[in-house]
Formats: sequence, C-alpha cells, structure tokens
Amino acid sequence: MRRRWAFVVGLAVALPLAVVPSTGAAPTGVDALKVDLDDILADPRLGGAQAGVAVRDPATDEVLYSRQATDRATPASNAKLFTAAAALETLGPDHRFRTQVLSDAAQQGSTLNGDLHLRGTGDPTMLPADYDALAARLAEQGVREVRGRLLADDTSFDDVPLGTGWAWDDEPYSYSAPVSALSAAPDTDFDAGSAIVRVTPTAPGQAPDVALDPGTGVLDVDNRATTVAEGEPSIGITRDHHSGRVLVTGTVPAGTEPVREWIAVPDATAYATDLFARALAARGITVNGTGKAPAPEGARELAARDSMPLRELLVPFLKLSNNVHAEVLVKAMGRERAGEGTWEAGTGVVADALRGLGVDPAALRLVDGSGLSRMDGVTPDQLALLLDNAAQRPWAQAFHDALPIAGVPERMVGGTLRDRMVDTPAANNVHAKTGSLTGVTSLSGYVTAADGRRLVFSVVLNDFLSDAPQDLEDAIAIRLAQHTGADDHPRGHARIPQPRTGSDDPGTARDESALECSWTKSC
Repeated sequence: MRRRWAFVVGLAVALPLAVVPSTGAAPTGVDALKVDLDDILADPRLGGAQAGVAVRDPATDEVLYSRQATDRATPASNAKLFTAAAALETLGPDHRFRTQVLSDAAQQGSTLNGDLHLRGTGDPTMLPADYDALAARLAEQGVREVRGRLLADDTSFDDVPLGTGWAWDDEPYSYSAPVSALSAAPDTDFDAGSAIVRVTPTAPGQAPDVALDPGTGVLDVDNRATTVAEGEPSIGITRDHHSGRVLVTGTVPAGTEPVREWIAVPDATAYATDLFARALAARGITVNGTGKAPAPEGARELAARDSMPLRELLVPFLKLSNNVHAEVLVKAMGRERAGEGTWEAGTGVVADALRGLGVDPAALRLVDGSGLSRMDGVTPDQLALLLDNAAQRPWAQAFHDALPIAGVPERMVGGTLRDRMVDTPAANNVHAKTGSLTGVTSLSGYVTAADGRRLVFSVVLNDFLSDAPQDLEDAIAIRLAQHTGADDHPRGHARIPQPRTGSDDPGTARDESALECSWTKSC
C-alpha cells in the first residue's frame, strides 16, 4: 500500500492519511501534484462547500489539475480579470479618459456671458487638485464671472449608479460607490465616488471634530460621537440609504489618532460639480448656480485633463481591487463599441472581447465588471483559459505586472497579496487576483514552478461557513511554485506563514478586502 500525503495548513487540524491502492512506487510528476492538491482540498472547512480548481501549463496546453473546474461559481473580484483583459483588448492600453470644461458663450473681458459645462467620460482618477487645475486654467484666461450656470454633462454614461444585484446595505461604503461619467476621488488610490470622514478626538466629554476630505456639500455630517478619557476607539460611520446624511456615533479616546472611514457619496456627478464649483470660487471665479445638462454641440474647449493611460490605471485597479474602476471600464467599453455607456452594452462588449480571447461567454454570466454582484457566475477552467491566452497578447506584460504579487510588502506592488505567502516559494513569484465576498474566496493567476515553467491556476471556493479559507488558496499556489515536473514527489506537510501584522503605510493604508467585499465589512 502507498500512503497519500496529508497537509497541515496554517492552524488547520491535521487530517487522517487516506490509503489508496498501491502501484508499487510513490507517485511522481503530475500524479504527485494531484495527490497534494487533493489533500489540501480535503480540509474539513470545505465540507458541503464548492471548491473549483483548474491548473494549466500554457506551454503544452496540458491541464495539470481539475476539480469542479467547469462548475459555475460566484467569482467575487476574480471577475475583474475578465474586465481588465477585455478593456485592454477593446480600449487599448493607451486609452485615456478626458474631462473637459466647455462653453458656447462669448467672453467679454473677464465675463463669460453664458453657461459653463463640465463634461466627463468616466475618469476615476480625478482628484480635487485636478478640478482646481481646470479652474486655474480658466483664471489664466481672465475669466472672473460666469453669468450662466455651471452645468454637469455626464451623458457618456447612463444614469444608473449601482450595479445589478448589488446589496442595498453596501451602498454607504466606498467599495459600492456610484458609477458616473463625472466623479472624483479623495486619494491617490483613486477611490472614485467616495470621501474620507475623519474623526479627531478632542477633550473627554466633548464631541470629536469630524471633517470631510475633500470638503463637500453633498454630504451632511450628523456627529453624535463622544470623546472619552481612555479605551479603544469604537466609532461607527455610515450614510443613510439614498441620502447624503453621514451619521457618526460611538466613542474615541482623547489623544489617539483620528479614525477614518471612506464613505460613498449618493451622487457622483453632484460631487464632481460641487468640487469644481468650489475650485472656481477659490480662484475668484463666480458662477450663477449649478445644474446638469448636456453640453451644446460646437461648444469650445476652455480647459481639459486627460487621465493616465489604461496600462497605468490597471495598477490601482487590480492591485487594490477597485470596484468602481471595473464598472467605469465596462461602461466605457459600451460607449466605445456600442454607443451606449450602460452595463448591458458594456458586458456585451466584454463577451465579444472574451470570445476573441478564446473564452466561451456562454459558460459565464457577468452582469457587472467588478464581481460585486452575486448574480455573476464563472468557471475556474474559463478563468485559467483567459489567463493562458492573455499571456499571448501584446498587452500581456502590463496585465501580468498589474496583478498583486504575493509577499511583496509595497502596497502598489503586493497589493491585496502583500501579506500572504510571505517567506515561501510563492513570494515574489505568484501574480494573482484575489476575490472576497461573504462565503466566497478566489485566487487566480500565474506562478512560476520550480522547474521554470509558468503555470496558470484558478481557485474559486464558495458556500463555506467558516472564515475565508485563504490559507488553502495559498497552499495550492505554494505547492505549484514547488512543482518540479516529471521529478516531482509529494511534499508531505506544509505550513503557511501567518499574515503580517501592522502596515507598511501607517496612516494611509487600509484593508483592501473592504474594497471588494460585500455583506460584512470584515470579509
């Protein structure tokens, strides 16, 4: 009889060693790999759950491992792999989003005798400083008074702000921010459609100071929190459904660091308009109110800003798993190819692009671009096939480099994998996209095996009742990094190092899982 090796992963309980019929020799090569992956997936936390895994060798098109690989499952943010590849194929790696300030009114001296139009095409990287730069450009042209209104033109996209199947109770949080052709981000992670609520303790017994960053009138703070003498911060920050009212409750100890929360605005277009109006006022330019209307045909461009190219936007998009970036890309693809900036048109364009990449759209259901919807359904074999074929495209390097890299602490390199697989053969090796929803975890990407071959893999786990068993995903990726081809042998016991504590970026870093998860903030 030969022995089937068991893994002990992280703090998981060791499993009894299963006995299989003897062949007279220990398994080697792909057979040894299969033994070890089977043992990883025998973890009791996966009892009653769906565990889909696919591993491919792109050099030979050989499927090295397949388990429930053709069964559809909720992908969470692994759906972003389809969106990113389709966007590179459809829009191109050099695509930029343009934001314009337009008018068809005549300028007399310092007065613009008509309306001013702010038109967007979806740029998720517009910062308050960028709106200020547009205002500065007008001031340089001598404009001091706009006798008409400041009108927002967001007609590049439709007016549906939230995706199909998104949870209503996710609405206040930045990972579920509204999608619009005009928006703004509070930071260089480019969390478009959200603002930062900062709660700073004062004296015990007093209300803390609450500030918005950037300052905006589209949110109204209701501060019911209290500063206490000691203890741990216990601050709740949320926003009312379909409202700009931000409620701050709980306690914060005197002398501690401010508590911060990223809160989605209710209307991204109104947010962008408000920031630009404030920037105009700061530059000494007055307007006669604000509103919303398409810019007239033939309006001349007074100022403009182009975003970074898509190849650069992929970095914060995929490293930090930014949902709004995904949805902007879907609507931009719909506008570019189908003439409609809608989810329906955009996902149709995504399906066409995937077909060209060798993926079967009939095997998938994608209703959004981020994977936030639980109506999305994909298969691990199609994810692996996408990764395989994407590696042959001209934009392959940009796609590969934008994926999180295991065990690399820098946020914009390691991304959502920076604290995982540290000090293992997978560290600085595995380039893969994470995914997280309550009851869902996924990891799909590239790994270089010990024999030098680059493999592609996809792990999609659904319907577990425990905390997310990401250590099992990591164990699979590490085992693939150890694979030595024909000379491979079962690896026996493996231990996954525990995640680092703390942050490489004090004061600014946060849990990127909150950018992609739904139902619970801890997922």
